[in-house]
Amino acid sequence: MKKFKSSKESRVSITELMLPSHSNFGGKVHGGHILNLMDQIAFACASKHSQSYCVTASVNRVDFLNPIEVGELVTLKASINYTGKTSMVVGVRVESENVTTGVVKHCNSSYFTMVAKGKDGKNKVVPGLILKTKQDIRRFARSKERKQSAFNRDNKYESTNFKVNDFLDFLDGENAMMDLD
Repeated sequence: MKKFKSSKESRVSITELMLPSHSNFGGKVHGGHILNLMDQIAFACASKHSQSYCVTASVNRVDFLNPIEVGELVTLKASINYTGKTSMVVGVRVESENVTTGVVKHCNSSYFTMVAKGKDGKNKVVPGLILKTKQDIRRFARSKERKQSAFNRDNKYESTNFKVNDFLDFLDGENAMMDLD
């Protein structure tokens, strides 16, 4: 296995027609169906990069920007944005296309952290990422900062370190009522 790979080597895309069976009660494509497709393409991209079975460790924020209609083509694109020792951040972009008008909408983007697994089920070292373009460096740096921010936030709100009085002013004006014992 290579020690380093470019994001281009692992890039994956799929296109699927949205059917009535994919719709929710509002007549739009169900968000859960899109999330399932996103997880599948993130798996494919991470597995291609690491040449290993991969599991989803976390998903960073999924904002549904535009609804997807039944009858539209949905294209998902995935690429490796960041590599750690055993994990990878896969950027996933979802677009829908109205086949009769040709209008393409950006529906959402998200970041999946995937972990490579060896045959023994233990985490496996993944190839590093070759950064060839300004865009590659931007995506890598953004993913690294997102990882650091999540770590800092998790530590800040760790239950053993959390002091209620430090956050009372922060919660002032929110739709909550304090009734502390």
